[in-house]
Parts: sequence; C-alpha cells; structure tokens
Amino acid sequence: MPVRLSTFLKNKYGEKVYRLALSSGCGCPNRDGTCGTGGCTFCSEGGSGEFATTIFEEAKEKIAGKTDARKFIAYYQSFTNTYGDVERLKALYTDAIKRDEVVALSLGTRPDCLGPDVMDMLKELNSIKPVWIELGLQTIHDETARRVNRGYDLPVFTDAYKRLKNAGITVIVHVILGLPGESKEMMLDTVKFLSELTPELDGIKLQNLQILKGTVMYQEFLKATEGASSDFYVMSMEEYTDLVAECIALLPDNCVVHRMQGDGPRKLLVEPLWSLDKKRVLNMLNAKTKDLLK
Repeated sequence: MPVRLSTFLKNKYGEKVYRLALSSGCGCPNRDGTCGTGGCTFCSEGGSGEFATTIFEEAKEKIAGKTDARKFIAYYQSFTNTYGDVERLKALYTDAIKRDEVVALSLGTRPDCLGPDVMDMLKELNSIKPVWIELGLQTIHDETARRVNRGYDLPVFTDAYKRLKNAGITVIVHVILGLPGESKEMMLDTVKFLSELTPELDGIKLQNLQILKGTVMYQEFLKATEGASSDFYVMSMEEYTDLVAECIALLPDNCVVHRMQGDGPRKLLVEPLWSLDKKRVLNMLNAKTKDLLK
C-alpha cells in the first residue's frame, strides 16, 4: 500500500525530518511571455510560495518553535526552480544540499523547464544526495489545463517524467482536486493515469483547489457566484476527504503521499474556508485513510 511521507522519512533516516520552505529567486516562463503570460489562473502573486524565504538559516528559525527536527529537506517551493541561469542555480542548490543537516533537495518546477543543461545539473546534485523534482501537473485533462492556463500539454509532462526517472531522480507529482469544470470521475482519472505510469510513480501531493484573492481564478469565481457560470463547485470537507481516500486507494504500492491537503494563506483564502481548520481536516483525513496508508 502507499506510505505516508512521515513514515517514509522516519524509516529512511531514523528520525523526524522537516521541510524548509525556500525560494530560489526564479521566475516562471508562464508569466514572462516565454510560454505564456498571467501564470496559472489559480497561482498567487507569490508563486505558491508565500511562506518561503531566500535565506536558509531564516527558514530554520521560522520553524524552530514548531519542531525539534535536526534533519531537513531543502524545499524550493515558489515559482519554477529550474528556470533561470543554470550556473547560479547550481551554486545555490549545491550550497544547500551539502549542508550536514540536509538529507534531500526538493525542487518545485514545470516539465517544460528541464532542458539538457538542467538535467545535467540535477544528475550531478543527485550524486551528492537525493534530489526530488516536484512537477505541477494538476490534471491530465487538456480542456481543464487550457482553462487554468497551465501552458503545456500532457505529452510534455510524460516526456519529462520519463527523462527524470531514467536519470534516477525521484519524481513527485502535484494534483489539484476541484478544478472548475472537473467531475469526480475526471479527478480520479488523473490519479489513475499517474498510478499506471512506467516507471512507477515515487510520490504525489493531493490538495484541494484554493480560491485566493488576487488571482485570475478569483475573478472567475466571483462571476460564477453571480450566476454567470456553474463550473465552480466548492466541495465540503466531508466530500473532499472522501475523495482523497478514493484517490489514495488507486495509488501503487510504496508510492509516498507527501500531502493530502493544501495550506492557503489565511489573508488570501476565499474558499474553502473549512481548510483553515487544519487540525480538524487532518484528523478526518487520517481517520478515512488509516487503512489505506502505511
């Protein structure tokens, strides 16, 4: 059966490991005109990295009161962390991965930002310590992808996935549940597709769609609530947690579940407001998945 991230890390490293939210200073080709403008419609101004910092020690200080962890994953979260000057990125990531307290380097990126020079960098870093690449797929459905302005087609993802796996690099895929216009069956189809990938999927992040102020999707949501569209449907906490359990039941053995719920910035979040009660949501998710996860 699939395994929780906390269990995977404890088994692998023998103690608690904590992720540090970091920023590499990269931009995004879907914002600067390289492949599009405006970015994905659900993405915030901070590139989904509102909690990230560019300073490693500052990231450690931020979580010092939350955990007694001595080992960390250097997680570069915001925007596209393989997009930019490769020599600069190589120096930055080498500094992070060579720190004694860092057990792995995790980079959030797009599958269309993994050229030969980037792949060479990743392979070199992976020879030092494990490198995890987090790909923002969100959905396999082209119709939805165009609507949210993802900026690439599914074959781009599958090509990048195979190249990364063939290079021996761990791949974690992000999926958003509740994108506008998607039925439950469409969401499950995305997870089924990932569960049947060859080579086998290493990890997955599942999260509920978050409507954030300042995004294009927020403007679309406002119009929908005024009756202009019926494509938006905000799941209840019970519906969402049931769906997550169904998704996990589809995953291959030993696939690591890195996330089951997203954390939206409180000051920006419009819906779903129930996600602000993180403890209650996690308790419900844990209850519904206890027999599905190691």
